[in-house]
This record gives sequence, structure tokens and C-alpha cells, in this order.
Amino acid sequence: MARWIVGRPESQSESAGQQLKDLCTRCADIAVTCRLARSFASLLRHRDGHRLQDWLAEAAASEITELHSFAKGLRQDLAAVTAGLTMAGNSGAVEEHVNRIKMIKRQHYGRAGFDLLMRRILLAN
Repeated sequence: MARWIVGRPESQSESAGQQLKDLCTRCADIAVTCRLARSFASLLRHRDGHRLQDWLAEAAASEITELHSFAKGLRQDLAAVTAGLTMAGNSGAVEEHVNRIKMIKRQHYGRAGFDLLMRRILLAN
């Protein structure tokens, strides 16, 4: 169901689109969540950071507590979120390396010293 909601509507099969439409007509909360999630996904895809304030206001006006919590988290660092939604550059490559290093460190269950970790990281690729 999450894939139906946040996926691109144009790439969905007709049956999935119809099932989501049926689900939205049965439950108003799912309809609101679907509309707001698709709107946020559009913000991400099109890098429309200038529309974030409007989206946050809509999320706050909804009766979905999970959306309130998500919007509250976004507001905590609004400048960074807005920059991430508007600027073309990102830190994806850095995050990839950080996750790789953490994975190597976890393989030793915290018992490896700095020298061994450094060797494993340098020789990993």
C-alpha cells in the first residue's frame, strides 16, 4: 500500500490505482494521508522547497497524528530541510561511505582497534 501511495501514479498498474482509489473512498484518513504523501513526494522529486511551508501547514491542519509528528520533525531543522529540497547538491556519496565504515566497524562487534579498522577500511575496495 505504501508503494501505491508514494510511487509515481503514472507508473502504477490500473488495478493498483483502482485499489488505492477504492481504499481512499472507504477511509478518509487514508485519503488525506495519500494526498499529503503524494504532495510531499512531488516536493522531493521536483525540488520545490519553496512549497514546503504550505505542505507543513496542510499537514498540521490534518487530523493524522503521524503527519503532525513528521511535520514537527521537519520544522526542527527547517532551514536544512528547505535547502535539501531546493539545492541540487547533496551528501549522498558521503553518507554512503559513512554507512560502509559503520558496517565494517559492526563486523568486529566493537572489539577492533583503530589500526585494524583503518586497514580494513583502506583495503575494503
